[in-house]
Amino acid sequence: MILHLRHLVRLARAGFVFAREGVLALVDPRPLPAPARLGLRLARLIERPTGAGAAVRLSAALTRLGPTYVKLGQFLATRPDVVGVALARDLENLQDKMAPFPQAEAEAAIAVALGRPVGERFAAFGPPVAAASIAQVHRAEIATAEGRRPVAVKLLRPGIERRFRADLDTLDFAAHLGERHSAEARRLRMVEAVDTLRRSVAIEMDFRLEAAAISEMAENTRDDPDFRVPAVDWDLTAKDVLTLEWIDGTPLSDRAALEAKGFDLPRLARALMQSFLRHAMHHGFFHADMHPGNFFVDPDGRLIAVDFGIMGRLGPKERRFLAEILYGFITRNYHRTAEVHFEAGYVPPHHSVESFAQAIRAIGEPIHSRTAEEISMAKLLTLLFEVTGLFDMRTRPELLLLQKTMVVVEGVARSLDPRLDMWAVAEPVARDWVERNLGPVGRLEDVTEGAIELGKFLGGVPALLARAANLADQLDAITRNGLVLAPETVAAIGIAEARRSRWMTAALWVIAAMIGWFVWLIYRAM
Repeated sequence: MILHLRHLVRLARAGFVFAREGVLALVDPRPLPAPARLGLRLARLIERPTGAGAAVRLSAALTRLGPTYVKLGQFLATRPDVVGVALARDLENLQDKMAPFPQAEAEAAIAVALGRPVGERFAAFGPPVAAASIAQVHRAEIATAEGRRPVAVKLLRPGIERRFRADLDTLDFAAHLGERHSAEARRLRMVEAVDTLRRSVAIEMDFRLEAAAISEMAENTRDDPDFRVPAVDWDLTAKDVLTLEWIDGTPLSDRAALEAKGFDLPRLARALMQSFLRHAMHHGFFHADMHPGNFFVDPDGRLIAVDFGIMGRLGPKERRFLAEILYGFITRNYHRTAEVHFEAGYVPPHHSVESFAQAIRAIGEPIHSRTAEEISMAKLLTLLFEVTGLFDMRTRPELLLLQKTMVVVEGVARSLDPRLDMWAVAEPVARDWVERNLGPVGRLEDVTEGAIELGKFLGGVPALLARAANLADQLDAITRNGLVLAPETVAAIGIAEARRSRWMTAALWVIAAMIGWFVWLIYRAM
């Protein structure tokens, strides 16, 4: 009871802040029951006068409520199915900037996390250079045989886990309350949304997992000529501390500086878009917070990404879905694009592929008739998800995160090159994936994997036959040495031997058939 009271007090405070900042003015009172409409009118009496738009008011309220609500807003920006497309777009601009915590607290936290005082771990440890809701970043130096090397040290805010836990418990209480009394809340799966946010924040607050994400991305992009990530210093990384190579590149957000240094901005735009698509399609692992502040350009013109707290993953089915969707729209093969939705199981089979293809054509054709600077793949995916809702498609969260990231990437690329042709940029990446995975090379790789499994099976056959022969020899030796068996035992052995012979013959026929099938597949793939 006391715990419920605490949750209600927290929710009342949040409601007061929303009312004060004018957020409740965004709520349509018409579908609400009479008591709720009355409550809404009373709440608006304390509204602070402001001429700001909806996005500014909502952002101001979330920022006032603290880091948990800022993260909630950023999370809801990835869920247009929950808050609507317009509000999700507004929330994409929510800034995650907080006042830094004191230097003394930072140094004390470093000592606890790394087990030794700051002076014994770093040759120098400077003041914070950036601060957000979960962590802040310091520039430091470590001593090496070649001299001092600069590093970036990301440090978790003291006490932030406890605060997030309390706020998320309150949000979970509100979500359960909402689903208990509202069919709309159940449709929006509010409890599931809070659970997803809780898992996301838990991952983001363990810097060992972020370090692992950077390491995985480094392996995936080892041979990428346009993209790289900073190196992780694992000796100076723990759950609450992440130490990385210091990046001295030019911020991607500083267009004037990029132009002054002579960088080819259209090439950078293409590199950013194609890198994102390659990561998503080829590796199924992509940076999901690709705003300009998280990118730098090194002197060689390579993009360097930072802040890997939010990552997206796509399974093989989702990667094929993305590649074939883009390639289908690029080549105007709308029927194939529709088939992909059905093959992936996203659209229930009782719908017609032809009708769905017609709906997709209604999206694709107007886009193809536009100029290069008007073409938007992010808008394409948004429209696609809207239309698929008419065919009972329940969009998967990872696809929504992908679509949200594509909106951001496309916006950044457009800021570098307003005339960027998205189809021309995406076509080689999508075509390469389709040819690599669905063409002869992909089929040959599938055959090779099957051959490996078949080889393992065939490799074990001689041992099975040897054990069977050894058993027969043992039986023969036993009977030769004068062991007398009862007639019923002899009959049972005879039946078993006959059965073994039949199974041996059947196994040999199966092996022969599998070898023939394997040879036929190789011949077909060549």
